[in-house]
Amino acid sequence: MAQNQEPQIETLMETENYVAWVSQEEDGSMVYHVELGSVTLHLLEEEWEELIELLDGAVEVLEAGDE
Repeated sequence: MAQNQEPQIETLMETENYVAWVSQEEDGSMVYHVELGSVTLHLLEEEWEELIELLDGAVEVLEAGDE
């Protein structure tokens, strides 16, 4: 009987109220987790990349407005 192994976990970034971490699942896939208070997002790699693109774009817009 095969034993279930715990996923490998790495904290990417942590602030006082939020944390982003990644886990490598049994099947080798990476799942990204973003804990925002009582809400946690669980994202596959493609979804994570799209979220990062969205946030990077939002930061660019905000920074452009400061000029």
